Amino acid sequence: MIVSLCVVAYNEEKVLNKLLEDIKSQDYDHTKMEIVLIDSMSTDSTKEIMNDFQQQEKDFKKIQVLDNPGKKQAAGWNVAINNFSGDVMIRVDAHASIPREFVRKNVEILETGEMVSGGPRPNIIDESTPWKETLLLAEQSMFGSSMASYRRSQKKQYVKSLFHGAYRREVLEQVGGFDEQLGRTEDNEFHYRIRKAGYKICYSPGIISYQHARSTLSGMLKQKYGNGYWVALTLKACPECLAIYHFVPFAFVGGIVVTSALAVCHHSLLAKLMWGAYSCLAILMSFMAVKGQKKYWQQLLLPILFFLLHVSYGIGSVVGFLKLPFWKYEKRTGV
Repeated sequence: MIVSLCVVAYNEEKVLNKLLEDIKSQDYDHTKMEIVLIDSMSTDSTKEIMNDFQQQEKDFKKIQVLDNPGKKQAAGWNVAINNFSGDVMIRVDAHASIPREFVRKNVEILETGEMVSGGPRPNIIDESTPWKETLLLAEQSMFGSSMASYRRSQKKQYVKSLFHGAYRREVLEQVGGFDEQLGRTEDNEFHYRIRKAGYKICYSPGIISYQHARSTLSGMLKQKYGNGYWVALTLKACPECLAIYHFVPFAFVGGIVVTSALAVCHHSLLAKLMWGAYSCLAILMSFMAVKGQKKYWQQLLLPILFFLLHVSYGIGSVVGFLKLPFWKYEKRTGV
């Protein structure tokens, strides 16, 4: 089985070399691996790193370095879909790390008859400091970001979406490419069309990859704001590909506004109940997050971090909802 491993990158010079080392270390037959590196018009040395890899590595079946003039992530994946030559395309984010058995494990699952495969993608940090470890705990917590229960599952199952997926060519030819009008939610919409076409998305706990988490609070909050913003806009594009939990932060922000207004009018009971319940839940989830972990004083800030993540996501959704009536959306997939 010929595998095309594809990477889309924009200004990833700090992490790309590490991912390329991971690719070189794959224990799957390199003569059956095509590497497709796509640069989204980077302004740093990302493209040069890709070109150097193409010139230096000769044991792979083929290495392509391509441009993504559309710059968006979805547009980059469409460049990959239009140009890969293998039987299978595997998507890997540039800000990721993959163990040496990653490609082989995907192939083993696909050879059992599955059409789409993938597995858990826990977050990791580039440098271990108490503050970054605390941010990682907030990111990994079910209360922080990881609502989907399958992400922590240790059993093979069929899921609605996954990270760093492997797709047989037949699936991509049948379903088409990514919707380039979407940001952050293009995976949800893409995988919804795959399921709608009758294919199953196989989650296998043995297929592990890793994502480098945001290393600063500002970067994490910006990411959550963008997630909330695009979830709201996606209601116009594909409401079926979203779940109730996507809108919980929006409801929380709405609850803050409503109860605060009532409190100003001397009706503070609802505000007290909401804040009391939220505070208890945030503290409980903080205790669960630090259980079994090395303890730092920064972990005392976890309830505050949870609050900031939820509010950032919720405000993003509010802005998205406000823009929704004016957003001109035309259905297309780019392939």
